[in-house]
Amino acid sequence: MTEPENAQIRDILTSVRTIALVGWSPRPDRPSHGVAAYLHRRGYRVIPVNPGQAGKVALGETVRASLAEVAEKDGPVDMVDIFRRSEEAGAVVDEAIAIGARGVWMQLGVIDRAAAERARAAGLWAVMDRCPAIEIPRLGL
Repeated sequence: MTEPENAQIRDILTSVRTIALVGWSPRPDRPSHGVAAYLHRRGYRVIPVNPGQAGKVALGETVRASLAEVAEKDGPVDMVDIFRRSEEAGAVVDEAIAIGARGVWMQLGVIDRAAAERARAAGLWAVMDRCPAIEIPRLGL
């Protein structure tokens, strides 16, 4: 399966409800903070994941230390949105597979083709090098 086309991205963004955002930052000037806030305003449940901020509250959710903690305490995850360097994305994808997420979304500049293929082989969808906060208005969602 190749990189998702517009129709697939539209399907993903209209079916997803719970997003675990790995690499969330409490700093308002960071892209992960702004994207999380945007997705929250759009009605998604956004669960911030940042071990250094675990236990704090953001966007009405408790910040979690890991995806395993999200799965254990917050229930099923539709999408894992990855704000980590490309070389760290593979480990996050493997965690997403382990918790049974429906898919992984690697942010702009985050590319790990091998990790995307592992996700797809495990039955997850995978998007790389895109941002849902850009795709939502672009697709008129």
